Amino acid sequence: MADQSALAKAAYAGFWEAFRHPDEIGQQAALKDFLAQGAAVNISHPVNNLTGPAGVLEGFIDPLLHAFEGLHFRPDIQIGGTSFDGSTWVSGMGYLVGTHRRDWLGFAPTDRLTYLRIGDFHRMEGGQAVESYVYLDLPEWLIQTGRYPLPLPRGASGLVPGPATHDGLLPHLGDADRAARTYQIMTDMLRGLATEDEEWRPYWHPNMVWYGPASFGRYLGIEEFQKFQVPFEATFEGWGGGLSPHTPTKHFTRFADGLYSCIGGWPSLQGTHIGPFLGFEPTGVTTRMRVCDWYRREGDLLVENWVFVDIPDMLLQWGYDLLAEARKL
Repeated sequence: MADQSALAKAAYAGFWEAFRHPDEIGQQAALKDFLAQGAAVNISHPVNNLTGPAGVLEGFIDPLLHAFEGLHFRPDIQIGGTSFDGSTWVSGMGYLVGTHRRDWLGFAPTDRLTYLRIGDFHRMEGGQAVESYVYLDLPEWLIQTGRYPLPLPRGASGLVPGPATHDGLLPHLGDADRAARTYQIMTDMLRGLATEDEEWRPYWHPNMVWYGPASFGRYLGIEEFQKFQVPFEATFEGWGGGLSPHTPTKHFTRFADGLYSCIGGWPSLQGTHIGPFLGFEPTGVTTRMRVCDWYRREGDLLVENWVFVDIPDMLLQWGYDLLAEARKL
């Protein structure tokens, strides 16, 4: 699997390298090389399900290139490794950056520099992606442009920095034992979520930073994180997923690379909405959330956690079209 992981990481780095500077022809060519024909590609609502390079170009990349002048990618994390089921994955996150010159998703251009937060996961075979998941923090983009129709969260909602250590781009295979230790810390912490005595606490540095989706907010320190996380869990009866034996929602991947690790699910979390949340009264809807996380550890403690949740998809399950409401502003 080491050779497969090395090949996968090289292909992934090469793909995103084509997006480091504006080059529409090079970007389109890189996508055709990276994605296998027939690859199943899942992108946050309202894009959703696409197939193969042609489908992704037409349904996602070309509209972005058309709408955002000078579009390029600023990476913060790029990792790869062997998932819990033996498959090979690569993953990363950062920002797509460009000036919004033309309509996108039904939103008129602002003619301003725009940052679109993006995270992606790809199951790799023979140096190509055969199954992909792309997360967008569209609420963060709506807040930037003054088009967010919901109340702002208690936590911060501005642009999210990359790792404090500036070492999240890992082009080469790292030490297997280090990755195994990172993976163990992450999974032990995840099993402690939604427990009465907060069994997740010992795995976090007291001054950890939780970079949640913009609709949830971002928090510094374990006590501030607790003020969000525990009420969030209580808002959803039967809250769980990924590693939970109590829900059908599972991770599509879970792996570590050096001091970094990640998880993704489509959906990952599930719970019945029984408490007020994001300005909505309880709907009683069993809600499934598309969620992903990246973690960085120092020593045996997690110090940074970056999270995406497909908020537009989640709210649609409650009968609320976030993007339609935002277009009215």
